[in-house]
Amino acid sequence: MSRVLITGGAGFIGSQLSEKRLQAGDDVVVLDNFNDFYDPSLKERNIESLVGQDGFSLIRGDIRDNSALETAFERAPFDFLVHLAAMPGVRPSVQKPDLYYDVNCTGTVRLFDWVAKASPGCKVIFGSSSSVYGDQCPTPFKEEMTGDCPISPYAASKRAGELQAYVHHRIYGLNVCCLRFFTVYGPRQRPEMAIHKFTRQINEGEEVVVYGDGTAIRDFTYITDILDGIERAMENASGFQIFNLGESRTISILETIDLIAKSLGKKARVRHDPPCEGDVPITFADLTLARKELGYNPKVDVAAGVDAFVRWFLEQGAGGNGALP
Repeated sequence: MSRVLITGGAGFIGSQLSEKRLQAGDDVVVLDNFNDFYDPSLKERNIESLVGQDGFSLIRGDIRDNSALETAFERAPFDFLVHLAAMPGVRPSVQKPDLYYDVNCTGTVRLFDWVAKASPGCKVIFGSSSSVYGDQCPTPFKEEMTGDCPISPYAASKRAGELQAYVHHRIYGLNVCCLRFFTVYGPRQRPEMAIHKFTRQINEGEEVVVYGDGTAIRDFTYITDILDGIERAMENASGFQIFNLGESRTISILETIDLIAKSLGKKARVRHDPPCEGDVPITFADLTLARKELGYNPKVDVAAGVDAFVRWFLEQGAGGNGALP
């Protein structure tokens, strides 16, 4: 049995990881501020079945708040910290860069400082992003590409988090594994994310808003594969590491919309709006290192994943939390 602290543990990825670790017999402490980036009631539903279970603790607080961190680390020592708390999204970060740097950089520094002093033997998993590669790296993206050309405040803040993880590794000896997530989707996905948003728009007969011409390519990764990658990283975290977690296959935005429409049995009416600042033309993960070092092997291709998501959406609705199909 391990003791695990999960920041952002009421969110899309964090709530499902919390469930898995509880089922495995771990003690799980969730730290989440339930902010209003999207409807906080969705996050409440994500964890309502966990509250009151033996081995589960919920702390409502912000990673920037030392009093919340002090409360969390009263439960130290932890065997693992899985740091998923962040302000998400490329496009909104362009409008509020100061908020993104405050949460994703300042909050991460404070969190890592607490780990170093209160739980120094803890293995740290940092949820990074494929957006750190920007639009200059050749594809498929390999971890040794330093990601020093991000094109949005969100991407820059995630790259800064990786660098801060390295600093804490060098100074304090923390074992840190940074995971670059590639466009995660599945049940409980945030409502503004592409596959969720497109599904709702098509199902309700609305125009599907596409930024640009729709030829942008994404490496969509199903939630169960991401959870498997996180748990493998927890088992193998040592020193300082960076791994891609993706499906390592690509599909265009328009092709994705066609898959969703087919799953729904409806037609999509597409409207093209101007491209957004910060969006990249392609994400494409090289998984060679993750396969070799972690044994990571994604199993859900995008067609099967879209079908599973659409089933969940129709069964639960946009406001439901639901279980993994």
